[in-house]
Amino acid sequence: MTTVRKSGALRLTAWGAPPRLVDLEVPVPRDTEVLIRVEAAGICQSDLHVLDAAADHLPYPVPFTLGHEVAGHVAAAGPAATGIAVGERFAVYGPWGCGQCGRCAIGHDNYCDRRGSLSWSGAGLGRDGGMAEHMLVPDRRYLVPIGDLDAAQAAPLTDAGLTPYHAIAALTGKLREGTTVAVIGVGGLGHLAIQILKAITPSRVLAVDVRDDALELAHRSGADLTTLTRPDSGKVLRAATEGTGVDAVFDFVGNDETLALGARALRAGGDLVRVGSGGGQLTITKPGPLPQGGTLSLPFWGTQPELHAVIALARTGRLRVETELFPLSAAHSALDRLRAGRIRGRAVLVPTGPGELP
Repeated sequence: MTTVRKSGALRLTAWGAPPRLVDLEVPVPRDTEVLIRVEAAGICQSDLHVLDAAADHLPYPVPFTLGHEVAGHVAAAGPAATGIAVGERFAVYGPWGCGQCGRCAIGHDNYCDRRGSLSWSGAGLGRDGGMAEHMLVPDRRYLVPIGDLDAAQAAPLTDAGLTPYHAIAALTGKLREGTTVAVIGVGGLGHLAIQILKAITPSRVLAVDVRDDALELAHRSGADLTTLTRPDSGKVLRAATEGTGVDAVFDFVGNDETLALGARALRAGGDLVRVGSGGGQLTITKPGPLPQGGTLSLPFWGTQPELHAVIALARTGRLRVETELFPLSAAHSALDRLRAGRIRGRAVLVPTGPGELP
């Protein structure tokens, strides 16, 4: 008699309903697919946006397994998945595109030319992700070697590290000696943004948040100045630059208040980079909220080559994620803590294998 292998997974089974911990058959990789035994999976605000979405808001068909920040080792590979061995450890590049357009061909799946016609945004976002004991990755090209890097560190880097790196890398030509930047929101992405800014630019970094413990994290991450959000935060940031304003603002919250603060704090010709999806709006007029020459950008995730660079920074010790670890069986508790703003840094699920499910 053939024994069917089972694997735990956190699945969104219906829009508007809480995710369910279920047992699934362990998938068998075919063609170029690679089966990953998940060692760690990060939890992101984007997961909450998916869980809270109305049925007609996202194009994703249900059910699917959540989790787009994943690291683990190869458990099996399809016959066309060449150059890979069982036991090798990888981080999973999450923003899967069509795999056929010019941007996907160079590892820029985050800006896939066919993104608007796809029924997924990537792993755990319409396709089965990594909040599970096993995860099926469609192609070897989505895997980035991590060597002996702790999986609980590697997994969040695939978004919480990659997204700010992508946003910052676009401005490295502008962020020269003597420049100052502001990071608004020191959570999972923001505390890594501070470390990345200190690692790859000479800029002075100012950090803003509504929580004292977040500012403590900002300080540990290398921020040169921290301040609580308050009515005169724009003046505080300008005073820190002798009245000129900051050269760039990286907003990892993205609500009405933070967008307005970023616009007020920006110097002429500066860059307002909106990363957070907090539902805020900024009406652009000329003249308007942005200073003369001001630029607004909306970066999304990052590229495969950039993920290699992020992992390399982490392996040299220049990038470290503040984590809170949870077993897969405590996924609902971890999501509740994230929703309540009680996670410092990044929540990470660590599957423990058979017997994990209650």
